[in-house]
Amino acid sequence: MNQKDIISQTITFVQNTLVNAEGGHDWFHIERVYKNSLLIAKTETVNTFIVSLGALLHDIADSKFYNGDETIGPKKAREFLFKLNVDSIVIEHVVNIIENISFKGGNEPQKFKSPELDVVQDADRLDAIGAIGIARCFNYGGFKNRALYNPDIKPNLNMTKAEYKNSTAPTINHFYEKLLLLKDKMNTKTGKKIAKQRHHFMLDFLNQFYAEWKGIK
Repeated sequence: MNQKDIISQTITFVQNTLVNAEGGHDWFHIERVYKNSLLIAKTETVNTFIVSLGALLHDIADSKFYNGDETIGPKKAREFLFKLNVDSIVIEHVVNIIENISFKGGNEPQKFKSPELDVVQDADRLDAIGAIGIARCFNYGGFKNRALYNPDIKPNLNMTKAEYKNSTAPTINHFYEKLLLLKDKMNTKTGKKIAKQRHHFMLDFLNQFYAEWKGIK
């Protein structure tokens, strides 16, 4: 099977697997990350086949929806790619991308590095900021029945991985605990450029939010 057919079958597999997924982690999220990964890859020296598979499979079983189990996603991806007779070196690289892409509170050391991971990670983080990032943030907050904002509950900027995963803080806190930190964690030149604009959009949103909260506007 050629690479084009493998990508096509992977797209179908992801679409079918995520048909009932939460709105911020559904096929459309995957599609945006996939497209941004290919955009970023144009200015990087990477294997675009690995980038494509990593982007398409990075959230095939997000641990947030599996009681925090981080092994299910890599396992599903490995089994699927094995059935398509994908080269074992490619499979392991894709699995490493899935295992190391997430933010995890921002304080966890990354155990694997590659230019392909840098590209997919930037694309995934871009989808967490800007207008779509704001929409996804509040969608997930609603999904978890979290308060929009509570002035008495301050953001925790030094969370452990476990604290981050189990947080029930208001949605606005997530901007300070993750979203506003991502601009300075981008890996690629293209990622950094896009993130800068999206970061400023979030700052404008927060200023408007607080003004409305206080009844100023």
